[in-house]
Amino acid sequence: MSFITDTLTSIAHRPWALPKGRWSYYQEWNNALFLHYVVPVEILRSLVPGMLELDTYQGQAWVSVVAFKMENIRPRRFPALSFLSNFWEINVRTYVIKGNKRGVYFLNIEAEKLLSAFISRNLSGLPYEKSNISVSTSSSSNLFIASNIAKDFKLKADFEVQEKIIAKSNLDNWLTERYCLYLPRENKLFRYEIHHEEWEIAKVLLKRLDINYKIEKLEISSTPDLVHYSKGVRVLAWQRSEC
Repeated sequence: MSFITDTLTSIAHRPWALPKGRWSYYQEWNNALFLHYVVPVEILRSLVPGMLELDTYQGQAWVSVVAFKMENIRPRRFPALSFLSNFWEINVRTYVIKGNKRGVYFLNIEAEKLLSAFISRNLSGLPYEKSNISVSTSSSSNLFIASNIAKDFKLKADFEVQEKIIAKSNLDNWLTERYCLYLPRENKLFRYEIHHEEWEIAKVLLKRLDINYKIEKLEISSTPDLVHYSKGVRVLAWQRSEC
């Protein structure tokens, strides 16, 4: 497929070389709203396994709540099945580093569909769980509503996408251009390598935001320090490897 070839040949923005071997999964992360928060380092340290170093920007630790639509996720050489492959997702992530590779660590992941959450959790090992999510869009507004009754998580964001950011700041890049994620499991640490073209991001006008995510001592319930929106990226993922 030409768009996969285009993705694989677009590598100038990457901080390290493409992984060796063939990619294993294709997926799309579309209509993404990023809510970025500065958080106390000491609170975050208690939530991230000690085998991972916290990655900070000018001494500040960040957590991001990212709401987007997962689409067309599929294994290599297999077709996507829309009833499983397409679903809205929210992840709460922070920024870590291991072996000079900056990546993300997921504190929580919610999915719109129960079966998609179950399969994603069992195949990837990542902390997927079911949440109630609904999204509506119009020419002037986007409304994203989610609730996780079991954890008393909630998100209601009414926002308008504004102009595209042509020249991203160093912080914009630091928050968005991440090419691996980390998974601790059974006293071992694994890395999933990914690749996509560079995120194109836009400014956002938040008309209303009600958010409550409390994970141990971390509480996200205020206006974010930075907000981004992106139409999305096509993503290739490789099998996990032990660090």
